[in-house]
Amino acid sequence: MKKVVFDKGPLGADSCFSQPSKVIRADTPDDVPAAFAAMENARSEGKWLAGFASYELGYLFSHKLRDLMPADRRVPFMCFGVFEEPVQRPISDTSQSTLSDLMPEWAEAQYEHAFKGLRDYIAAGDCYQANLTFPIAAKATGTPEALYHALRDRQAVQFGAYLELEDFNILSRSPELFFKINEHGQLTTRPMKGTAPRGATPEEDAALARDLAASEKNRAENLMIVDLLRNDVSRISEVGSVKVPRLFHVETYETVHQMVSDVTAQLLPDLTVFDIFQALFPCGSITGAPKIRAMQILAELEDTARDVYCGAIGWIAPDARMEFSVAIRSLIHWPDGRVRFNVGGGVVYDSTAGGEYEEALWKARFAELAPTT
Repeated sequence: MKKVVFDKGPLGADSCFSQPSKVIRADTPDDVPAAFAAMENARSEGKWLAGFASYELGYLFSHKLRDLMPADRRVPFMCFGVFEEPVQRPISDTSQSTLSDLMPEWAEAQYEHAFKGLRDYIAAGDCYQANLTFPIAAKATGTPEALYHALRDRQAVQFGAYLELEDFNILSRSPELFFKINEHGQLTTRPMKGTAPRGATPEEDAALARDLAASEKNRAENLMIVDLLRNDVSRISEVGSVKVPRLFHVETYETVHQMVSDVTAQLLPDLTVFDIFQALFPCGSITGAPKIRAMQILAELEDTARDVYCGAIGWIAPDARMEFSVAIRSLIHWPDGRVRFNVGGGVVYDSTAGGEYEEALWKARFAELAPTT
């Protein structure tokens, strides 16, 4: 881990962590306990942490998932830098960059096959909803920083982050909060479930947002994940403190409308980072419900590791504050210019394969980038 820059971090805009005194990295399952212990030691020494956890880290929190670990993992389970403190330093590389040749690695027919298998599981009562995803490959030119700068200029998001590692970079344009914890131990999580495209005119756009807000299907889907997260959060919270102060709110972004809800709680005292991740990770909005069974089904139907996608990216302060995004709309940028990211969406019994595949491709529009100078 060389550098982590958050669009909006602990210092506000352009919060940058650089020159780590140590890098905590877990490449194998056996590395993970020591990595969490090292993170706890760094916190106790007054250090900051910034980095990411891959989706597959969640397989290690349940004996029902460990044996389903994908064989084609490309990135660590987790990687965090240990830092003295952040500074405000924007990414300033505005040289030419492009992202082209976007190609879904699943054709619609392959998606339909996996969708049918998932719908059969839903019909049999194995799960109520699951978040079926697939990868998209692309080719980048220019530096990773320049590409990130261009993507950021195209669309502002709340939880954008740029991570520079020795062997790859992560360019995240996530709009979704996984969880944040303040200095008083108050937790907020904000699941995002329910999507509609932007309209071609202001009138059409407003109508699409209204339709999303009123959609019984999307409300039911969102509520399933809210209930899942309430259950996850309750494992590490004071009895009676879990609340849902906001439900079915529609937020508008450059390319899509999204339905979000808020879940809040007061955490139990003296929790470790491991305790928090074991209870919450990965976020239920990108697994399904019930979580473990949905993850088992998705491990069967998806033919490749998600890696960073659907994991978490964030920072941890010495005073126990922390904030992590759900790593959706997040690109892995390899040194040779290859780029890979995933898209997907929640499937319920009433879903259609064509509609869900189209929605997934809407979500890929954040990465459409013409040449820039």
